[in-house]
Amino acid sequence: MARKKATPVDLWRAWAGLGMLAFEANAVVGMRVMGMNGLWPVGKGEDKKMLSEKPPAFAKASMAAARKAAAGGRPDQVLAAVVKPLARVARANRKRLALNAVPRSKKS
Repeated sequence: MARKKATPVDLWRAWAGLGMLAFEANAVVGMRVMGMNGLWPVGKGEDKKMLSEKPPAFAKASMAAARKAAAGGRPDQVLAAVVKPLARVARANRKRLALNAVPRSKKS
């Protein structure tokens, strides 16, 4: 059975996911660099977290892409599979780092 061809929307959705990953990763790098220079509040172990989170995230991403490709996925589906776990980590980091910069009022 022939696989379904990708529509322009499918291709756009895959590339948009990659674009959002690039945007969020860039934001995380910027906040972390500012944190290393004392310009942004970051946690004490942020430098270690920055290095330790990469291997598991890339391992999950490569396994997801390999599974999708082995199952006969289209290139846009393989791209989406590789982006999903990386985007999840980048988004969580961006949200966490951004929340650190917002002063929280103490309840009386």
